[in-house]
Amino acid sequence: MNLAYRDIRHNLGRFLLTCFGLSLLLGVVLSMIGIYRGLVEDALTLVRTPGVDVWVVESGTRGPFAESSRIPGDTREAIARLHGVSAAGSITYQSIETRHEGVKLRLYVVGYEPGRPGGPDRIIAGRALGRSHYEMLADRRTGLKPGDRVTLGRDTFTVVGLTDGQVSSGGDPVIYLTLKDSQQLQFELAPPAARREMARGAGPGTTDTVNAIVARVRPNASADTVVETVQRWKHLAAMTQAGQEIILTRSVVERARKQIGLFTAILLVVSAVIIALILYTMTMDKIREIATLKLIGAPDRTIIGLILQQALAMGVIGFGFGALLIITIKDYFPRRVVLQPEDGLALAAAVIVVCVISSGLGVRLALKVDPATALGG
Repeated sequence: MNLAYRDIRHNLGRFLLTCFGLSLLLGVVLSMIGIYRGLVEDALTLVRTPGVDVWVVESGTRGPFAESSRIPGDTREAIARLHGVSAAGSITYQSIETRHEGVKLRLYVVGYEPGRPGGPDRIIAGRALGRSHYEMLADRRTGLKPGDRVTLGRDTFTVVGLTDGQVSSGGDPVIYLTLKDSQQLQFELAPPAARREMARGAGPGTTDTVNAIVARVRPNASADTVVETVQRWKHLAAMTQAGQEIILTRSVVERARKQIGLFTAILLVVSAVIIALILYTMTMDKIREIATLKLIGAPDRTIIGLILQQALAMGVIGFGFGALLIITIKDYFPRRVVLQPEDGLALAAAVIVVCVISSGLGVRLALKVDPATALGG
């Protein structure tokens, strides 16, 4: 006879309610891990989309994502002529906010040169940019569709195509413009400000400025060699694709990683405390039954097995329901939630360890029960 199974059947309603509450808690823990993975995935999306090998930015910066970076647009010609470089392109990045059909849109604008590195890797609907002005590609998370017209700055742009999964490290959906349009949007002064600058004698300024130059190297060339060549120029800095990804994961999302990790650890501790208290209460409710088992000669391992099996059943059922819940609703989160099998297995192992440790309180109480209690009134 399995005593744990018999006891669970006897208190089935309370046991299932406890497992449901625990599943919600463990579901939150799993979602925290998925949110962190989503943060990293979002941060690396824009870096990996162009499919380049070298990033060239302003000297003394680690931009364009970790820091502000501005370099002359004609730098692209100099990079393209370097030995080993097969293609180079100019890129701008900026965050903007606009309204469309009465709804506020927070967007991340990427400006690139069509036909050169820097654009989206795939288009799921519509077509690529075909005109040099007033066309845009939008990620499907913007809620826009081909044919929609959106006002950005002082101009109106038409959506001609859609991308998927293109978001910034902050979670804002990405739109793509031609480099000229994005430069005007980012660097061109409004008419009153331009007149003021001209009155000061500063001139209208130039919009031929970009945030970064990206380059692909030939199959037989080394990206590190290209980086070393660029770094000899005092007004530029360069890094490889791997170096840019390291900067993002260790700088841009580092604070979020620590915060989510701390919150996850706290939730695991709370889960351990809840399981321990529940098992202690369940053990208190059956002190007389435990005393009877001892009186008829049941060994301690039988009593320990009763409590330990209940703890493991509670943890496994709670984790299963929690994982199923998060898998079902993860697509409705405002930020991307990435659930990886190894994370789920690691959390499942942690839950089992927590259950074993938490059962110690109930086991300690059960082993202290006096068999004579079974004969009391």
